[in-house]
Amino acid sequence: MRGSLFSAKAEYACLAMLELAARHGDQAPVRLKAIADANGIPKRFLVQILLQLKGAGLVASTRGASGGYHLARAPDKISLADIIGIIDHSENPTEMRSGGGSPLSPLARSIHTVWNSIQDAQQRILDSTNLAELLQRAQSVYDLVYQI
Repeated sequence: MRGSLFSAKAEYACLAMLELAARHGDQAPVRLKAIADANGIPKRFLVQILLQLKGAGLVASTRGASGGYHLARAPDKISLADIIGIIDHSENPTEMRSGGGSPLSPLARSIHTVWNSIQDAQQRILDSTNLAELLQRAQSVYDLVYQI
């Protein structure tokens, strides 16, 4: 069983943030088109994502002909939990429902305990994984593939 735990929007947000992290320290801000083209993100969707991330203080923007986006904090200070918490802040997807508000049966409680354990492990991974670490992983894969 393999499926996405997160929305496409959350994945696009993480890709956009990684693109900005890869260019962190460059003087020029990164244009929306460059982020979209490099990562196959629809521009209209990316605009919405960057507005959310900007509103939350993870990215900043510069207006004008040479404008664009950059990280508002260093890559090692932004975790995946920060990004996903902003983009996918909806209801807990693993929350188990009981019929009509009645208490959960012992069987349902045992499954619910497993869901909670999975969710706790997922949250620990998201909290402890930052953009700088992901960039290092990407560089390691690139080096391995291209035998640099």
